[in-house]
Amino acid sequence: MSSSVTLYLPFMGSEGGRGTMEIFRSHPCVARIVPLVTRSASSAVREGHMVVDGLLSGGAMRKIADDAATPYLLLAIQEARIVPGQFALERMVSVAEGTGAGIVYADYVDVSGEGRVPHPVIEYQEGSLRDDFNFGSLVLVDAHALRQALAETPCDWYRHAGWYAARLALSRRAPVVRVPEFLYAKDEPGAGKSGGHFDYVDPRNREVQAEMEDAVTEHLRMAGAYLSPGASEAGVEEGIFPVEATIVIPVRNRVRTIRDAVESAVSQKTGFPFNVIVVDNHSTDGTTEALAECADGDNRVLHRIPEREDLGIGGCWNEAVNDPMCGRFAVQLDSDDMYGDPGAVQRIVDVFRAERCAMVVGSYRITDFKLREIPPGVIDHREWTAENGRNNALRINGFGAPRAFFTPILRSNPIPNVSYGEDYAAALAISRSFKVGRIFDPIYLCRRWEGNSDADPDIDRENRYNFYKDTIRTFELLTRIRLNGGPPAARLEALAGR
Repeated sequence: MSSSVTLYLPFMGSEGGRGTMEIFRSHPCVARIVPLVTRSASSAVREGHMVVDGLLSGGAMRKIADDAATPYLLLAIQEARIVPGQFALERMVSVAEGTGAGIVYADYVDVSGEGRVPHPVIEYQEGSLRDDFNFGSLVLVDAHALRQALAETPCDWYRHAGWYAARLALSRRAPVVRVPEFLYAKDEPGAGKSGGHFDYVDPRNREVQAEMEDAVTEHLRMAGAYLSPGASEAGVEEGIFPVEATIVIPVRNRVRTIRDAVESAVSQKTGFPFNVIVVDNHSTDGTTEALAECADGDNRVLHRIPEREDLGIGGCWNEAVNDPMCGRFAVQLDSDDMYGDPGAVQRIVDVFRAERCAMVVGSYRITDFKLREIPPGVIDHREWTAENGRNNALRINGFGAPRAFFTPILRSNPIPNVSYGEDYAAALAISRSFKVGRIFDPIYLCRRWEGNSDADPDIDRENRYNFYKDTIRTFELLTRIRLNGGPPAARLEALAGR
């Protein structure tokens, strides 16, 4: 195991980066340290560096793969002071040798002025297709497997998606293994210009999004899960419904916001009849009483309290959609939020009619409680395209808002009875077969305040959320492989024998 690793790390001249090099320089497992520098920063390192066009670009991946003369390479994903724990590298190499892993990563500890905070990460699975999957700051990579992966999936032209494309290709060839042990500490005060996990990639940068989409699309082709263009239209004119549209508001204990949401709903101006079904999930803070008053004041407001007491947000949606008073189209409105203008629902229904979609997704503006725009402002998910959106949807972490559904199709695809990611699961299933319409200018206001269900999640809750969405992607990936003629059982046998 001695000197079996070459360390490659981004370096922009920070004290954190220098500290990492100094710490690893005398490590018995490390044969060589290679700082990765851009041409503009090359003067910060006098010798032994590698000039790359982007710190984790496709060109950098190619240079690293060709340069590595050791069985494994250790890739630092950010410039920070990284301190390995006792026998940490030995542990990672041992796991790689024992499992045949292409990638090994581990839990870590965040170090800051506030002390040491354990940071567990989550297990990698086939559905871990997000381009921002958190591997931590260090990944051990089998050098031979990386060269094979790059030969199968050339990615030299990527400026931003090189590591993403490489790790997807690696995952098709060999296991990606997490060591659930805190094997190193990342010293946050020592972070350099790169600062955070892949933070040199601006998620709003269209060039970045296009590269990431290209990488995941190629991966889906190679994995047998790619869906070609040609989603089916929905028979939106079929059936008889009590109203054309129903605004669905699931709620539990939102007495501060529910009146605003209901007022926003009933203020919609449409050329057709609509109603509002509010599913009150046994509120205890005065929400129930507030809704009773709203329903008394407007007969379009239908206040429903379900018999079941085990419902999440998804279960509340199922209650509303299967209500006999639900309209032809079911349109989202969260109990914290409001529509951006009185014409939002009309615009959504117009898209259903014009494009014969099974689902329509709008865009939203993030605001504070007083409806003042706050960063990042408008979220429009312009990475969605009619040609490839249903493939790219496996990469991104959500579809956007507000979401609206052709009711019969949503009834045939019940929403999981959970309170996070429930809409994403339904949207993936529907987009697999049917057209999805989009509205790219904001028609919805997403209000951020301390009462939001996803406000400042702790690490454990964030991990649960991300693992659940990755699991949903795994289910969807295997379903699509089967639809394309590769049953999951055969796929799993192939994975077991690789």
